[in-house]
Amino acid sequence: MLDPNLYQTVVDSMSAHVAILDEQGVIIDTNRTWREFAQQNGIKQSFDGIGINYLHVCDGAVYEHEEDGLNVAEGIRKVLSGDLTEFLTHYPCHSPDERRWFAVRVVLLRDRDASKVIVTHENITQIIEIQEALAKKEAELRGERERLEETNIALRVLLRQRDEDKKRTEETIYVNVDQLVLPYVEQLFQGRLTEKQRTLTEVIDTNLRDIVSPFLRTLTTVHTMLTPQEIEVANMVRSGRSSKEIAEVLGISVSGVDFHRKKLRQKLGLTNSPKNLRSYLLSLESDR
Repeated sequence: MLDPNLYQTVVDSMSAHVAILDEQGVIIDTNRTWREFAQQNGIKQSFDGIGINYLHVCDGAVYEHEEDGLNVAEGIRKVLSGDLTEFLTHYPCHSPDERRWFAVRVVLLRDRDASKVIVTHENITQIIEIQEALAKKEAELRGERERLEETNIALRVLLRQRDEDKKRTEETIYVNVDQLVLPYVEQLFQGRLTEKQRTLTEVIDTNLRDIVSPFLRTLTTVHTMLTPQEIEVANMVRSGRSSKEIAEVLGISVSGVDFHRKKLRQKLGLTNSPKNLRSYLLSLESDR
């Protein structure tokens, strides 16, 4: 046969603060943890709390605990009336020396004689502190992520600006060389040059084009690469005109037309390509 004091021993061994209330909310029994907490925290009434109306205590909570007290009292009444089978909440219960939180659970005591409830208070301070630490860390991570996103946006803006500046610089260099230098080099080719002068002029022409050739990729249209007469020659080549026909229209020699054809191939990157000049020009037209 079980020891009649076994149940009391079990309840007294629990870490939760346990109190049993009658149908009026009066404390009729408590466990050891409840009594020890009352003694340690200077409760003015008897440490076991027996005879105290717990509902009145909750209803009379003041200041920052008022809302919590009323909430617990309402939960107890609903369990006593049968509106709830169980009530659960948590509340802060800080002392001058430490911060504490408790979870309150109210369930109906299975008693045939009268309606009674079991009220337990479990210290959940460690759980709340972990939750607060996690929330703080999450806020810090969100802030760090936002700062990183802002930094990435700023870097993307700077990189885009750098690319735009680089493109403008390259276009300026190319246009200046093409319009302010190369036309005079072409005039030299058409003059009477000694073999040595022609060789030197070709070296100058080739080196200048090598300098500006990396910039060609960034130019927006083919027209920015060509002189006005080269554009005329290119249009006629594209339309299928022969060198002789082009020479007659422009009033230049056939060798002059061939010279412009050669320059067009150089500027369009076809010097070492077997691709036909007219086919390439037609492909540019279809790509627009």
